[in-house]
Amino acid sequence: MKIKLLLILLIVSISVYSQQKNNRFTQFEISVPLKGNSTYGEIDSNGVRSDYWFLPDGLSIKYGGGIHHEKWISFGAQTGVDWIATQKLVVVPVFANLKLSPKILQDLRVYIQVGYGKSIGIGRGSLIGDYKKISLGVEDNEGLSLFIQVSNFGIPFVNLVSITSFNIGVSAIIF
Repeated sequence: MKIKLLLILLIVSISVYSQQKNNRFTQFEISVPLKGNSTYGEIDSNGVRSDYWFLPDGLSIKYGGGIHHEKWISFGAQTGVDWIATQKLVVVPVFANLKLSPKILQDLRVYIQVGYGKSIGIGRGSLIGDYKKISLGVEDNEGLSLFIQVSNFGIPFVNLVSITSFNIGVSAIIF
């Protein structure tokens, strides 16, 4: 209980400090989980060849905010909705994230973002797990970015120990 209280006080003090320095940000993400195409290279009954390595497998939308230091390092909290179509699963992750984004060109940054928190399965009983994600991407000076991401929901489902998704998406950050 004391640790939770200290964590809440830390977050509140960071929020108060961030209001004084105007170093806050808001982040929106939309991405598509991908799955491997098991019929790649095959020709169907209509004579059409399957040429795609990956196929869309749902939709992921996330929103959050936090604080940053000169856009180089940021810490925040996010939530959203992840839909994994083949598993017929909708998950709400709630997590903290840390982002490092060094500038590599005058108007371009490369970044790595890691997140950890809880994931809650919707409509499937008491599915709760540890949510983990890692994203790699490129970002321009205006906060628009393109990224790839691997997410592990930590939810045991059907015969799987855990559900994992590989996503590609875009993000907008408002500083």
